Amino acid sequence: TNYPNPFNPTTAIPVVLEKDMAVSLTIYDARGRVVKVLHDGRLTAGRHELVWDGRDAEGRQTSSGVYMARLNDDTGVVDARRMMLVK
Repeated sequence: TNYPNPFNPTTAIPVVLEKDMAVSLTIYDARGRVVKVLHDGRLTAGRHELVWDGRDAEGRQTSSGVYMARLNDDTGVVDARRMMLVK
């Protein structure tokens, strides 16, 4: 799970991979709209922390609320995590 949660202004999203692979980590708002793609590409095996600063793809600060971090890897595994941004 991400930490801290709730967060302001940033949160770290840990990703642990057993092998090198392509992953995509996308942030969605409560309505299911894409807010920002944090990572889309290969990562090495091991532990990684991807940090979201609460900003959208255009660099604008997002509002308080519930967001979802969705991780997809090249094996088809999907992991979704709820996050709460509090201002």
